[in-house]
Amino acid sequence: MKKYRYSLDKSSKKYICPKCRRKVFVVYIDNNIGNPLHSTVGKCDRSDNCGYHYAPKQYFIDNHISCDSKKEYLQRSNPTHKPKPSFIDIESLKKTLSNYEQNQFVQWLAGIVGEEQTREAIERYFVGTSRNGGTCFWQIDLQRKIRTGKIIVYGEDGHRRKDILPPVQWAHKVLGANFILSQCLFGEHLLHDATKKVAIVESEKTAIIASIYLPDMIWLACGGSEGLNFDRCSVLKGRNVVLFPDSGQYDKWSAKAKGLSRICTVSASSLIEKQATEQEQEAGFDIADYLIRFSPQQLELTDLVFSKKIFVPLSSIENQFIKKQIYI
Repeated sequence: MKKYRYSLDKSSKKYICPKCRRKVFVVYIDNNIGNPLHSTVGKCDRSDNCGYHYAPKQYFIDNHISCDSKKEYLQRSNPTHKPKPSFIDIESLKKTLSNYEQNQFVQWLAGIVGEEQTREAIERYFVGTSRNGGTCFWQIDLQRKIRTGKIIVYGEDGHRRKDILPPVQWAHKVLGANFILSQCLFGEHLLHDATKKVAIVESEKTAIIASIYLPDMIWLACGGSEGLNFDRCSVLKGRNVVLFPDSGQYDKWSAKAKGLSRICTVSASSLIEKQATEQEQEAGFDIADYLIRFSPQQLELTDLVFSKKIFVPLSSIENQFIKKQIYI
């Protein structure tokens, strides 16, 4: 029977989970030396309520570490043999830039920040509307090529609809099995502005909201912790980058920052980790959950002190938001 170098600790010892903050976390052990690989590398026992799982292989990929022993991890492919990615045509994107009266995310956002700033934000990120009223977050790279579109259906409260399955759909899947997917960071096309710092969050929704409240930075989204990897972040070479992890993810993203430091100046912000209550940590709060407690005009950017202000969404917004010609 093959013995793996890294395996989950078989003892009864449990640690604090990086996500849910409960003492139910099982770490991966380096069987060669008998020690944990890293404090964030492991699996939460609360699979239904938390679901945190950070495997050794992903840890090595995120930190650009090569394991020489039998090369069981991080076998980097030869670029010359890597298939060329497929792209989506501009006409497919343009067809989604309408019907915003059916887009619950756009309507909800307009109720929070107003119609004008919502229009500017969806123009900036080319946010579209799918046939079922879902929100399409297009991934556009630095060469203005469309990699794919991530489609999520939201409710009137701005949260994902849990009754819609699958929870995430992809625009490239309608183009057939021969489509070669190579994802990029959401908002990557905005990196043409070399004067601003770069901020990275997990969700596309958060990047859009933060770009309205904190416009002095370029806000990108990795679409999930696994998307914050060396290959996808290679476009950040030489940039000044700040990572804004969701609550409970600070340790994991700090480890990722160490790997990305090979290509850029990067740090992980502990802002949300310090602000979040126990209930907010369990809910996985992010920076957008705090920002929307203010209007953009009320937020004092030099001193991020969060309040409990509540906003009432507008009952309706204009039918069309994008009116100017789209150039990519």
